[in-house]
Amino acid sequence: MEKTSKIYIAGHRGMVGSAIHRKLKNEGFTKLITRTSSELDLRDQQAVKAFFEREKPEYVFLAAAKVGGIIANNTYRADFLYENLCIQNNVIHQSYLNNVKKLMFLGSSCIYPKLAPQPLKEEYLLTGVLEETNEPYAIAKIAGIKLCDAYRDQYNCNFVSVMPTNLYGYNDNYHPENSHVLPALIRKFHEAKVNGTPEVTIWGSGSPMREFLFADDLADACYFLMDVFNESHLINIGTGEDLTIKDLALLIKKVIGFEGELTFDSSKPDGTPRKLMDVTKLHGLGWKHKVNLEQGIALAYQDFLAKHSEPVTQS
Repeated sequence: MEKTSKIYIAGHRGMVGSAIHRKLKNEGFTKLITRTSSELDLRDQQAVKAFFEREKPEYVFLAAAKVGGIIANNTYRADFLYENLCIQNNVIHQSYLNNVKKLMFLGSSCIYPKLAPQPLKEEYLLTGVLEETNEPYAIAKIAGIKLCDAYRDQYNCNFVSVMPTNLYGYNDNYHPENSHVLPALIRKFHEAKVNGTPEVTIWGSGSPMREFLFADDLADACYFLMDVFNESHLINIGTGEDLTIKDLALLIKKVIGFEGELTFDSSKPDGTPRKLMDVTKLHGLGWKHKVNLEQGIALAYQDFLAKHSEPVTQS
């Protein structure tokens, strides 16, 4: 990519897209193309067609998606499958029709089978049954990977797919029910601290293991891979390190300064027992994460405080 290349960041206001936007701006790119969802509905085929024909982006980061945590994924199953298929089909197809030089499709670690061997290698895709609670989202993302590969095979398009691990950071979603585990815990511990609540209840048993990557590290990896990675299939982006949800909760408790107790609600779903990315391929290309988990949680918490500064009393 040249500093004057026209680069479209789909989903630039989300946590991932905003991190990519920040990274490119800091690197001196001057022609970044963005549209809010109210300005351009990526589910609308004709609107996406008109946008691409008018703007003619040279590079595309496809970070737009309908996303959420376990409860959201399991509750809005039709929405997650339909809307994500629409978004990626429209953007990928129009990128082909309008001669985009390179497109990067961002997926998710949930594409891998529920009981795949750990750590998750890229070749484990489609080797087993998916985790039921987020199957619709995972199927949409798998379709996106295969769509990129198909356009590469049939039309020689340089479309690549990257699979981030669990992400957190600036501009995260802190909705009490529809957010992912790390931001949900930040909100829970913050509210408990502000309200003087004696204990915080964590969903599930606390035993599942998860890996977390700071979103600005992901953006750095995407920028790096846009330059050096030109292969079919996919590449994992992660830290290669994980911890239990219980240990995550204890770390967030420490960062926020909550002094009460922890309890675990085993009636809530745990999801996949473990999801650790094998990042051998990524490390082999020369990229490693920079922000450790405790540092990242502290940065995310400062961002949360800036955007949700008023104490929230739980009803």
